[in-house]
Amino acid sequence: MTEKPKTALITGGAKGLGRAVAVALAKEGINVIINYKSSKVEADDVAKRIQNDGGVARTIQFDVADVSQVDAKIKEVSEEVGGIDILVNNAGIIQDGLVLRMDNSSWANVIETNLSGAFFCSRAVLRKMVSNRWGRIINIGSVVGDRGNAGQVNYSASKAGLIGFTKALSKELAARNITVNIVNPGYVETETTSVLTEQQKNQWLSLIPVGRFGESEEIANLVAFLASNKASYITGQVIAIDGGLSV
Repeated sequence: MTEKPKTALITGGAKGLGRAVAVALAKEGINVIINYKSSKVEADDVAKRIQNDGGVARTIQFDVADVSQVDAKIKEVSEEVGGIDILVNNAGIIQDGLVLRMDNSSWANVIETNLSGAFFCSRAVLRKMVSNRWGRIINIGSVVGDRGNAGQVNYSASKAGLIGFTKALSKELAARNITVNIVNPGYVETETTSVLTEQQKNQWLSLIPVGRFGESEEIANLVAFLASNKASYITGQVIAIDGGLSV
């Protein structure tokens, strides 16, 4: 009997790393749901690319920081597809600034989206995963969650919080055959790094032993592995993929 294809929800899946993850999972025969907050055109483009390659993809709009939206939309789509098997908590924002100049909203917005959003989405998909006794939750962290970075106390705190969230949740769910891991990318060639000046890029490159930024596809391939049955004995792990930056 052929196994029913798994379904994955990728938050912030319209651009950059999220887009690469959606494409990589689709290549593995996984049906993908691409979440977006405001990037409808980009999300539709990713879905069309996957569909044109023979995959199954759809889009869904909600703000991960709004718990009422998360609960309503995930319940709706979960009922339609028979449950979410794989959740990739990728949605995140950056609102940088030194602490002395950082306003309350810049702190709250980043924490709510990057950390609370992962909690809201994980909680919303878990009942079906627990019932099915199979699931994968993969959180997208950052090297700065481990190292910290001046001017990014809010972002660093949100990603450090994700590490603790991952480890604790993995212990709650391990007996149910649900794994929870966090991938900590270093500097990756995305829209985020494209705004760096040449001086900033060179400064970071000097700290990366392999001497280059990563590519979204490299991160996505790791996520695809963690989402598979091949990674069933890996849980609660913080996996850096940063060219040696965190060594």
